[in-house]
Amino acid sequence: MLIIIGLLYPMPELSFEWSHTLALGLFLFAALTDWLDGWLARKFGQVSEFGKFMDALADKVLTLGMFTSLLALGALPIWTLFPILLILSRELLITGLRLVAAGKGKTLAAEKIGKIKTVIQLTCISLTLGKLALEVDLLPLLATDQHQQLLRLLDSASLLTLVLASFITVVSGVLYMGKYWRYFLDED
Repeated sequence: MLIIIGLLYPMPELSFEWSHTLALGLFLFAALTDWLDGWLARKFGQVSEFGKFMDALADKVLTLGMFTSLLALGALPIWTLFPILLILSRELLITGLRLVAAGKGKTLAAEKIGKIKTVIQLTCISLTLGKLALEVDLLPLLATDQHQQLLRLLDSASLLTLVLASFITVVSGVLYMGKYWRYFLDED
């Protein structure tokens, strides 16, 4: 993730062409290899308690780091702070719940709606990175009208998926907390 962010925030003397497109490619690579890692672990029966916890934590670090960076970069409008804070709050709450459960010897795996939430969050980030790549790297390759239409389309799609991601994030958090709230209590 740090390399991706570094490509988005290059110092002028270190800047190079296609850095935003490379950032998009690296992000897509990270997202796809994360999925592949989980799929291979399940396929070959290599699922572990540690792996379940760390995979979920790595997803959170990647998505929250990217959302925060994109907001700080100005790639997302200021009003998106609210949905991003909703996402951040849910992710920290669920991580806290998982830590409490782990302290009681239980591992809480991701639910199906949580996986859908992650896919939508990753899609939102990908669309936003795609918009940045289009703005900066692909400008000379397209006619002005096409460029502007694609920018508007990517911008609208990224904001729509952010709203959808925040909604599903809250719903999945409520469902997850309802199912596992007992771990926050002193009940066994």
